[in-house]
Amino acid sequence: MRSRFPGFPPEGLQFLRGLARHNHREWFLPRKAVFEEKVKQPMRQLVEALNAALRGFAPEYVTDPDKAIYRIYRDVRFSQDKKPYKEHIAASFHRRGTTAHGEAGYYLAISHKEVAIGGGVYMPQTPQLAAIRQHIAENHEQFRRILAAKRVRRLLGELQGEQLSRTPKGFACDHPAAGLLRFKRYILYVELEPEIAASPGLYGEILDRFRAMLPFMRFLTAPLANQRKKLDARELLV
Repeated sequence: MRSRFPGFPPEGLQFLRGLARHNHREWFLPRKAVFEEKVKQPMRQLVEALNAALRGFAPEYVTDPDKAIYRIYRDVRFSQDKKPYKEHIAASFHRRGTTAHGEAGYYLAISHKEVAIGGGVYMPQTPQLAAIRQHIAENHEQFRRILAAKRVRRLLGELQGEQLSRTPKGFACDHPAAGLLRFKRYILYVELEPEIAASPGLYGEILDRFRAMLPFMRFLTAPLANQRKKLDARELLV
């Protein structure tokens, strides 16, 4: 696969490594220009390259790079960890017209420790989670086939996410999909060696996994799309 992105410059990964050792304003501010040029701008170029590919197989996930890339600044208001900066740079690709984390989206993060690639539903609200579980309960054999596909297992491994200790209310404890219904989040996620971030192969590693995840993403999206249609219809009747 011909790469549309040459990889992050060594100075960018060196910056992230230094930030992990000196996570404070006095170190960051004199080096902010390095962050902008060697970390954030390359991430923007990577998002644009992935957008170009997504237009061919998942156009609903094409995103605005400026909105996709997460801020480097941490929200420390409710955290005991008062470090002001994230020690990675990340971006997410969500379907147009949906909210971040509530519905299925792609995710990638670059740090000096690993390259993280994933996708799925990370923080569904109660109605969204209920709709996904009902969809799984009614179509669990299809969902298992998606998760068992060779490309998915090879590139992403097994389904991940926080789980309940019991089958959720409304479903029989002996339901054939009980193990799947206990999930509170539905995620496929893998971490690669950090060296790949500085190579032209990074683009292909991410793109291969985005492609492999597409049936998984669309399965999780289907019940939420139906849910939105019902809500829109109700609003028209009001």
